[in-house]
Amino acid sequence: MNFRLKAFQLHLLASAAILTCVLGALFLGWYHWPGWYLSGALRVVAMLIGVDAALGPLLTFVIANPAKPRRELKRDISLIVAVQLIALAYGTATLWNGRPLYYAFSVNMLELVQASDLDPADTELARRAHDALAPHWYSLPRWIWAPLPADAEEREHIVQSAITGGADVTAMPSHFRPWRDGAGDLRKQLMPVGDLRFFSGAEIQRLKRRMGAAGFAAGERNAIPLMGRGRPLLAVFDRQTLKLLALIGCTR
Repeated sequence: MNFRLKAFQLHLLASAAILTCVLGALFLGWYHWPGWYLSGALRVVAMLIGVDAALGPLLTFVIANPAKPRRELKRDISLIVAVQLIALAYGTATLWNGRPLYYAFSVNMLELVQASDLDPADTELARRAHDALAPHWYSLPRWIWAPLPADAEEREHIVQSAITGGADVTAMPSHFRPWRDGAGDLRKQLMPVGDLRFFSGAEIQRLKRRMGAAGFAAGERNAIPLMGRGRPLLAVFDRQTLKLLALIGCTR
């Protein structure tokens, strides 16, 4: 039993150390709040923890028989490690491709923009133009304004593309503008939480209670939804300075 426990502990320690480094780097760089929540990254993280930090060491505990020939034991552990590495590579690639790159204000909402959301052709166009807001592999999350273009024909093309499931303006870095440039439009879109159509009646009541508990007036024009892959968050702003004051969840 001591042999099994030692093998289990060593495998668990190594797996946990590698996983902590990978997830720590992704969290500190891209998935800090509210990135992990809006992107639904916890499902992938749970899979990685289940395979790499739980199942792998547990299988080692099961097969680590001191009576087994060392060559056979090394082969079995190597197979377990290989499966762990495949799961780690898959999970890391998924998190990397879905990493949050922008929090975009567009039309009447805020929206999380992940790396996988971006239109490749438009992204390359922005890079060739040396646009300061174009994404690169090292880019960290930024708050930007993504207005629809002034040209009526181009605007209609983008709107129709979004309606039919194609690229929206939030997927087109060549249209991105600095956050401060959209301040006037953002102020106009701030509403009392009760007037926002992005939340159900029960969610609105929950948000009102949470706003009151945090010291915010639910009846003021200070809120706008922040959308992602799951349920949205409520973004509360100071109406004068447009400083983000809080992000409030609507789930139980």
